[in-house]
Amino acid sequence: MSFKIEALDRLIEEFSRLPGLGEKTAQRLAFYILKSQHSGLAEQMSQALLDVKAQVHSCPRCFSFTDKEFCVICQDPTRRGEILCVVEDPSDILRIEASGQFNGRYHVLQGVLSPLDGIGPNQIRIQDLLNRLDAENFEEVILALDADLEGDATALYLTKLIKPKGIKLTRIAHGVPIGGNLEYVDYRTLSRALENRIEL
Repeated sequence: MSFKIEALDRLIEEFSRLPGLGEKTAQRLAFYILKSQHSGLAEQMSQALLDVKAQVHSCPRCFSFTDKEFCVICQDPTRRGEILCVVEDPSDILRIEASGQFNGRYHVLQGVLSPLDGIGPNQIRIQDLLNRLDAENFEEVILALDADLEGDATALYLTKLIKPKGIKLTRIAHGVPIGGNLEYVDYRTLSRALENRIEL
């Protein structure tokens, strides 16, 4: 005997579309909402989704998310205006800010180069980055991109474009995590750790 409830199945299917959510997690969320004693939970969630889509947009300067004309970081006069950190996604900014080690500006590419997926230089914010480098007085550009094939390809492409401008160009170090055991580190990560070794 099949257990089929059309509205519930549809909700599970919608949750399953979210990145990082498998079918079992989608089922748990759907059942939680269905069983919740909080009478307005579903309405509040749906309103929050509608509000975020209606009110949040890309910052026209750095291409992170904001609900104002410019994002909080672009508006902050205490940020160092001579250093620019280039990231793939707005969520990367949250992680870097949590470290407390960076006080400059950001530029969000909104993706990385991935020819197999049809993502070339014109599909991400590379030209906007070059325009910013020409218009603003940056002394250093930090590439904070993932250490995967797409991130490496994007970093290499940006290096060829930025180096001739005479701006200092760096990339965040990648390697063995703190507390990591070499036995469980893949060869690519270990290779990167050796490349980025520091003198003691």
